Amino acid sequence: MAKFSTLEVTVVVIAIILVAVAGYYIAVRSSPIDIGSHSTTVTGIPTTVSETSTSTSSSTTSTSTTTTSTTTSTSIPSGAVMLPFDSSNKTVFLNLVALSTGNPYNFNGTSNGQLHIYIPAGWTVIATFTNQEGQIHNLLIVQNTTAIPGDDVGQDGTIKLYVGATSSTYLYDGISGGASASGSVALSPGIYWFCCGFEGHAAAGMWGVIVVSSSVTTPYYTIS
Repeated sequence: MAKFSTLEVTVVVIAIILVAVAGYYIAVRSSPIDIGSHSTTVTGIPTTVSETSTSTSSSTTSTSTTTTSTTTSTSIPSGAVMLPFDSSNKTVFLNLVALSTGNPYNFNGTSNGQLHIYIPAGWTVIATFTNQEGQIHNLLIVQNTTAIPGDDVGQDGTIKLYVGATSSTYLYDGISGGASASGSVALSPGIYWFCCGFEGHAAAGMWGVIVVSSSVTTPYYTIS
């Protein structure tokens, strides 16, 4: 029997191993690689991402408010006193009193034209006369044509208003002490007296002045 050396045996073994490896490689390469027919679904990740951008537009509107103030001029001269009146119907209220103190022939403590009353043109005068004297008095408004009154004021101009008397009785009639009477009249521009028509009373000092003018916007009075 032939003997083989160790080297020869080793060479044969290596050759056998190489032949085996080569056969395995050829076998594997001749068949395709199957990666599977399944699909893997991954949840939680959207296939389409839609990005919505929200834009907030802040609009500031500035509102301008215009306040219209209508001011009615009520300016009166220094030292004057405003009379009660109603501008909505152009009415002024005169409250005249024959006081029981001082001169018995007075209106509100004044006499001989000291009291001046100013009234806007076209206004209505509502006059209330109160007699606190012990003797009879009345109230007249006269559009005078003389500078001062005489004994019969009917001779000194045109009487526009009678309070406490009439056109036929003013020289001797009136209201007694403690009584009141009233009347109204619309006066055109001009100068007037308010006076007592009882004979001789105006001449004794019982009279004052009324001025009616379009330049007067607010009724008032002054005492000279």
